Amino acid sequence: MFRRTRPTRQTVAPRFPRRRVGALIAAAAATSGLITALSPATADAAPVCPGAGAPARLVGSVPGAALEGLTVDARGRLYTTDLISGRVFRLSAPGAPAVPIATTPGAGGGLAWARDGALLVGYGPAATVVVGDTARQYSIGRLDVNNLAFRPWVGGLSASNGLASAGNGIVYATNDFATNIGRAYPNGAVQSDWGRVPSANGAVLSRGDRWLYVSRTFTNPGVSRVLTSNPRVVQSLLTLGGDITATPDGLTLDKQDRPVVPFNAAGRIVRITSPGNYCVLASGLPQSSVLSYGRGNRGFSAGHLYRAGFDGRIYEIPGGFDAGSTAAVPR
Repeated sequence: MFRRTRPTRQTVAPRFPRRRVGALIAAAAATSGLITALSPATADAAPVCPGAGAPARLVGSVPGAALEGLTVDARGRLYTTDLISGRVFRLSAPGAPAVPIATTPGAGGGLAWARDGALLVGYGPAATVVVGDTARQYSIGRLDVNNLAFRPWVGGLSASNGLASAGNGIVYATNDFATNIGRAYPNGAVQSDWGRVPSANGAVLSRGDRWLYVSRTFTNPGVSRVLTSNPRVVQSLLTLGGDITATPDGLTLDKQDRPVVPFNAAGRIVRITSPGNYCVLASGLPQSSVLSYGRGNRGFSAGHLYRAGFDGRIYEIPGGFDAGSTAAVPR
């Protein structure tokens, strides 16, 4: 779908197809308020996606939480993390209560599934994430979702607000306040500066784990993908022209490996249809921080698109339905 470019540290365009509390939460809320400044030209430039337009459906909430990670297991149960308390919550089905099942020693971050079925949970001290790549005090833990035992796994990451786990056991971690993308190996080794994408946020792997997709939140807002076999190859799929009201956040992929992205402050959920172009799946959802497709044939089921946000709410996005979706489904 995309042309491979020559290796480079620069972001190049393909020819075709957060315990982050206090100041951080306040900054997110303030940025979300900028939606009122979004110009009509910017807001109206993108078309509504085919089949979209139905209102988002509230399917869960965690009062007082700022939700950061989101994923679904093979039984259709949804998991999410809270930046404020560091807790991991599980919802058994749409409309069910959010039950806390673990607490991390820090801000709750990204979620991903290890190849052995453990739930990987990013966490770390909120105060250090804003100092960039120097502190490297963030970690990834392993949560057994059957007996709810949680234990630390690796540390030394500048952040882990976005996580993605490859079939070979390698895990990728991002930091939207810095530049480095970290990589953790099955043996516990950590390479904190494996890749470099300024303000990389969220993380999702393509089918076959060839590309790592990330949003760019604060620096040159947009979406990039990194070649996992050579992180010097970075392709920009979307650049928003410095529009600070967009703040792309934790993205996912549909079954065609098209990025589906929440614009946190602008309150839109969009799908990138080709390099530089996107359509709108939903609007009116400010503070949207992360997206995930469901899994299985019950509960939060396969093909259904779910959104969590700093407002503590979880919505289903009807316009994002993707029958047979597999690319964004946890392993």
